[in-house]
Amino acid sequence: MIRAGDRVLLAVSGGKDSLGLLQVLRHLQKKAPLTFDLGVATVDPGIDGFDPAPLIPYMESLGIPYFYERQAIAARAQATLGNDSFCSYCARMRRGTLYRVARDHGYNVLALAQHLDDIAESFLMSAFHAGTLHTMRAHYRVDAGDLRVIRPFIYVRERQLRDFARAAALPVIPDNCPACFRKPTERAAMKALLAAEEARHKDLFRNLLSAVRPLLGAERSPEDGTQ
Repeated sequence: MIRAGDRVLLAVSGGKDSLGLLQVLRHLQKKAPLTFDLGVATVDPGIDGFDPAPLIPYMESLGIPYFYERQAIAARAQATLGNDSFCSYCARMRRGTLYRVARDHGYNVLALAQHLDDIAESFLMSAFHAGTLHTMRAHYRVDAGDLRVIRPFIYVRERQLRDFARAAALPVIPDNCPACFRKPTERAAMKALLAAEEARHKDLFRNLLSAVRPLLGAERSPEDGTQ
């Protein structure tokens, strides 16, 4: 996913997943047999009860390039949301801001921290409610062709990231998007369904990974044909 000379911009919300990926990427910078640049961006959507501002001094302490963008996404959603869900709307708006930040500052790769549980939930939501076989892709190029998007944690379980965040004492912002916790969502329903099924079938996520693997996508390196 990461190639020599890449400039990787990591989206950090303040949750355990993105803060965990930050630690992994910083470690890779020191140990991997290739060099790449790493920056971090946070999009503050202006939601009451959600304040990612404590990330600012934390990133300063790490000495990492940091871009903090406050956008009135919540306010715009009230005027333009229509029948769409707030979570979907917010995700699209934040993604657009991240693309812009990456382009403005010369980053060619956007790293996102979704994990295997997210992949499985998205797959079920697509099958149940849209009648399609679709989920988040692991590695792809945006339509404009100038940015690659990577999700390095697609094989990692959410519980592993929770344990890592606790062990590493990461400065996680609790309930890092309160709007998603104020009422039950379809994703929450899928999470509960998967938890119940995994209690009955211990190989559930291994089987789901096999099922969705053709949907994940992989960008081949033009230099050596590897993925």
